[in-house]
Amino acid sequence: RDKRRFWTDGILNNALYILMAIFIIYTAIVNHNFLKIGSITNIISLAAASLPFALGVAGCIVLTGTDLSGGRVVGLSAALSAALLQKTDLARRMFSWMPNIPTWAGICIAILAVIAIGAIIGFFNGFFVAKFKLHPFIVTLGTQLILYSCLLLYVKMGNNGGMAISGLDKSYNDFIKGSIISVPTGNGTSTPIPNYVWFAILLAAVMWFIWNKTTFGKNMFALGSNEEAARVSGVNVLMTTVLVFALAGAMYGWTGFVEGARVGSNTANTGLNYESDAIAACVIGGVSFVGGIGKIRGVIIGV
Repeated sequence: RDKRRFWTDGILNNALYILMAIFIIYTAIVNHNFLKIGSITNIISLAAASLPFALGVAGCIVLTGTDLSGGRVVGLSAALSAALLQKTDLARRMFSWMPNIPTWAGICIAILAVIAIGAIIGFFNGFFVAKFKLHPFIVTLGTQLILYSCLLLYVKMGNNGGMAISGLDKSYNDFIKGSIISVPTGNGTSTPIPNYVWFAILLAAVMWFIWNKTTFGKNMFALGSNEEAARVSGVNVLMTTVLVFALAGAMYGWTGFVEGARVGSNTANTGLNYESDAIAACVIGGVSFVGGIGKIRGVIIGV
């Protein structure tokens, strides 16, 4: 009986990985190009673009909540990054009055700005959820609509006139889409791995450490499992909730910075429905809406 239970629990606990392996084997048999280096690199690159967003929203789901505003935070962050890092000699530069600062300084400023804006928006969501006991669905839906209005107004500012924000500086594109490592594919050719893949791996490692090795991470899971028990155990419910949503917002901001260069032509629709894909990835990866359940590796596989 114990042996049977061992196998049953093992299959149930690793069902996602088993199904993924079956899918990969089947697809590789049907399409022999599926497991070629170029195809694998493409899949990893697409996943890496979405991973930081999913890592952020996963924390909100662990708290038995969600975040519907993330896609619009991405759109606003992408538009802001693109406007700050347009070519200085572009004829229709959005903000022609901006001083010409060194590109790498501009990149640092843009990163700090979008992460800060995302964190502030997340702080706003978390505060209303925790302080006034409002459901995250309602709070973040309202924030989503507010941000979309702000984004529509923003893209009409300056010389842009509602057009797509493009003409990005080469250093910005190289920082995100450039490559320092290429994988040989044979016959003297190679497939470059975009830099944002390495950034996504680094962020996944940071989030794993936060979730598993810090008091904040333990408090997050305790709060998601049982809020009342966490409160009487000394967990600061307000602070923990606010920090979870703020951290999620910071991850959305970074995702927007990446998307600004990856998309290359940013409109008010950049980031549309990103939250749906991210929430689906988290749920597929085993992050439960019941709360208090989830692992970083599951989010990665889900993405």
